[in-house]
Amino acid sequence: MKNLPRTLARCFIAPLLLATAFAVGAAAPPPIKIGVSISETGALAEFGQAQLSGLKFWVQDINSRGALLGRHVELVHYDDQSRVNRAVSIYERLIRQDGVRLLVSPYSSTLTMAASEVAERRGVPMISVASAPELWHRGFKNLFGMYAPADHNMDPVLSLAEEKGLSTVAVANQQTEFPAAVVAGVKRQASKHGLKVVFSGSYPAGVRDVTKLVRDMKTTNPDVVIVAGYLEDGIVFMRAARAEGLAPKLMALSGGPALREFGDELGYARSNGVISTVQWMRDVRLPMSFDFAFRYRRQFGAYPSYDAAGGYAAGQVLEAAVRLAGSTNGQAVRQQLSSMKFRSILGHYRVDESGMQRGKTTYLVQWQDSHISLVYPTDLARWPLLFPFPG
Repeated sequence: MKNLPRTLARCFIAPLLLATAFAVGAAAPPPIKIGVSISETGALAEFGQAQLSGLKFWVQDINSRGALLGRHVELVHYDDQSRVNRAVSIYERLIRQDGVRLLVSPYSSTLTMAASEVAERRGVPMISVASAPELWHRGFKNLFGMYAPADHNMDPVLSLAEEKGLSTVAVANQQTEFPAAVVAGVKRQASKHGLKVVFSGSYPAGVRDVTKLVRDMKTTNPDVVIVAGYLEDGIVFMRAARAEGLAPKLMALSGGPALREFGDELGYARSNGVISTVQWMRDVRLPMSFDFAFRYRRQFGAYPSYDAAGGYAAGQVLEAAVRLAGSTNGQAVRQQLSSMKFRSILGHYRVDESGMQRGKTTYLVQWQDSHISLVYPTDLARWPLLFPFPG
């Protein structure tokens, strides 16, 4: 009987170990994985890094709130180096190797055009931070937009031009999907705002000199100049515009001037008066925007750009769809993304039958000396518009 205590101990400990193992397993179900290909390097790095920081901030928030459907959320991401082929291979890896069942698109319509084909083929829902309308002309069932479509990106500029009684517009774009769609939308809608298109030009991605284009544009003496592109080519264009004395009454560029890097690199004197479209700004006073901006700045040391807000909002939209579905099942989540009406920090989420966003608009910000000011629409503006553009 001398082994009786040891035998009794085993009898008590074994069930306890089994119960503990069961409890640990029950308390730690597998994480919900959300996958994204991000341009952490390459030509789109400024935007991709901002999108990634916003997504990470949302993941941090939801896990601190107690997870999603009782499960920890894990963000799986890889650097696509701003390259289409690499983005495609990353989404194949996310789905086939990493077991991701919810996706966020890469930055830019060019990368998303190719990456979304993987999501469609594999039947995995993807939230898109790209906005070229061609993305939704293919009959896809797994792609859902958040931003105002690219062909409506410059609607506020056209409305402002009409209010100011302007009559002519010159346009130029980088030769990629999103910028081309922006300019196509301007051309299609200009006459509705009393504007005549007097010049249209384009330039390749990676261009370092657009002097000839600017000189040709200047000969038409436009009231409004609209250029669709990204950060680096926006800087290239404005350097040439200042050097050649191009001085319309409104100078509007997409995207790039909304970043601090635009003024820091170009110089505040040459940035002064440049308008940019944005999908979000904390001054718009959408629900939770100021709180998000304050907490983001405290963590990252700078206020968020609209690309960071877009990353965060992509997480919010996926969260809402999963909660409404009560599942991460692709079909169930896809059904919610197709039909739900939701309001994120970015604004209204309402898509049509193609998945294109229909509830969102853009806003106008302007460089005024060394700061970026919300100037349109006027009922939301924090600062009066600097008009005409100081040539």
